[in-house]
Amino acid sequence: MQQEFLTIALSKGSLLKPTIELFNRIGLPVEGVTEESRSMVFTFEEQRVKYIMCRPTDVPTYVEQGAADLGIVGKDVIVEQAKDVFEMVDLKYGYCRFVVAGPEEMAGASLRDLNYKRVASKFPVVAEQFFRDKGLQAEIIKLHGNVELAPIMGLADLIVDLVSTGRTLKENHLVELQQIMESTTRLICNRVSYRTKHGQLQPMIELMQEQLKGGQSK
Repeated sequence: MQQEFLTIALSKGSLLKPTIELFNRIGLPVEGVTEESRSMVFTFEEQRVKYIMCRPTDVPTYVEQGAADLGIVGKDVIVEQAKDVFEMVDLKYGYCRFVVAGPEEMAGASLRDLNYKRVASKFPVVAEQFFRDKGLQAEIIKLHGNVELAPIMGLADLIVDLVSTGRTLKENHLVELQQIMESTTRLICNRVSYRTKHGQLQPMIELMQEQLKGGQSK
């Protein structure tokens, strides 16, 4: 009896290249899987693997709803969305961190100085959780675009955003005031698939773990 297909939701953008490199190293088919392709679904009959190309913010939904068995997505998206999925492996790439940032004149501000502020963010769940956990009052303003603009235009006092190098903050005369959490890319799994396709999933998960251990020891 032929195995069922394993469907994996891939994140478009900066995570795709290191994901393809990892898949290639563990023997998964990757020929023709690029963002430049017009295809959104890549099917490999022989290996019984199917990839779907998604926006990163959609990956957890595809996995939670069972349209994909596995997904590759940043921890930042997982935390913000809180979907009902298993987080299986920290893939270590795509590093960034959530920070609270404000105008340069706030450099060195204490936690107490962040109380009763308006905070703009594309990640309102993460922002609200941070301020609540610290016992601070904040008005969270959800934005979809460049949040760095909010303090410049007087829309907000602070921002909560993802940074990697911090260059964008500097260019907009903002400074990091508090680090909230670090984020790297994760392999997530549908809860039902983990039970029903365990025989297919587990070897792949173990191969990824071994590959990561090997990379760290070099």
